[in-house]
Amino acid sequence: VVAPAYLDVVRAHGEYLKNNPATRANLEGHTDERGSREYNIALGQRRSDAVMNLLIAQGVQPSQLSSVSFGEEKPAVYGSGEDAWSKNRRVEIRYAQ
Repeated sequence: VVAPAYLDVVRAHGEYLKNNPATRANLEGHTDERGSREYNIALGQRRSDAVMNLLIAQGVQPSQLSSVSFGEEKPAVYGSGEDAWSKNRRVEIRYAQ
């Protein structure tokens, strides 16, 4: 589930992708350090798939999108505690032409 605070961001990416059909986006799911590696890979995949499904529902062509999970392997912030964990629970959208 995408948090309501990020829906406008996802919508903006969707509009960009719809207006640029040759553009591809890779959706990268990430997690915090808690949980097993297997659990975090699956959780990161659910996160990136949730964003992908919203983009497709918005009219983006599925062929423009790919979804992958890095789990806890590529943290945005190092450290323990809710401040670091909250920054590591994310989906990054990376564009390629």
